[in-house]
Amino acid sequence: MTLASLVTDFLEYLELERNASQLTIRNYDHYLKRFLEFARLAKRVGEIEPKDIDLSLIRKYRLYLARWADPVTKKPLKRITQNYFMIALRAFLRYLARVDVETLSPEKVELGEVDPRPLKILDDVQLKQLINSPDTASINGIRDRALLETLFSTGLRVSELAKLNRDTINLGRREFSIVGKGGKERVVFLSDAAAEWIKKYLSIRKDTFKPLFIRFQGKVDLEESGESMRLTTRSIERIIEKYVKKTGISVKATPHTLRHSFATDLLINGADIRSVQEMLGHSNISTTQIYTHVTNKHLKDVHQAFHSGNK
Repeated sequence: MTLASLVTDFLEYLELERNASQLTIRNYDHYLKRFLEFARLAKRVGEIEPKDIDLSLIRKYRLYLARWADPVTKKPLKRITQNYFMIALRAFLRYLARVDVETLSPEKVELGEVDPRPLKILDDVQLKQLINSPDTASINGIRDRALLETLFSTGLRVSELAKLNRDTINLGRREFSIVGKGGKERVVFLSDAAAEWIKKYLSIRKDTFKPLFIRFQGKVDLEESGESMRLTTRSIERIIEKYVKKTGISVKATPHTLRHSFATDLLINGADIRSVQEMLGHSNISTTQIYTHVTNKHLKDVHQAFHSGNK
């Protein structure tokens, strides 16, 4: 079989068996098409077969990615972006091994060293400013306050927040279940404040639409489900951007910044990392450990307060 047909099989496997999001599938499609184009030119053949992938080709591909520049902006690929291409290729090779197609071992594909990106975290003052910024005299402001409270209370990914339906939220128990990244199910908990603002928001909704967070501008959906009224991930990002500008906080916060702030808030206040891993929906604890070095700054406060050498 040609590599191109196997890539198609792999993308279908991601969708059906791994429950990958459409965004993930599109990204992997893009990354692997780039590899196929490069491999055809490098091997000077019309079609690439699995046996054609060897260490020499991988080295040349990494060099190609390192030297590639955007035709318009002339900007090179960031090192982390280069790694995304290699991660996709490694996942594809792992799939080929799974279906007994002989090719290069995925363990032979190495990733480049990447400097850790500083996490954007909001401190207590900035969080309070951002969450309190919506004008709750309007239904838009009440919705936005409920949205901000929910993001910080749960640590949801923006895609997970956008998919929420009102009938799945148990305000009495202040919890609900979601299916997150990779089809991983987890229970999510609401703070008292988040539950109260969601309750207030729903009490002034006059519709029976299914989505929890909806738009109030534009054409009204006549369908009973109101699916087209659902806020998109981009709409939610724009809402956060609006309030970041309004408050003038120095951090260019996004929905993911509130997720970071949720995790660090738990760790700073004594939560164990395994519990935080579960609440974030991380499959691997190493992903959660990126937050530990942020909370280590509080060791300085402990040292200052308790070390006998400090005045």
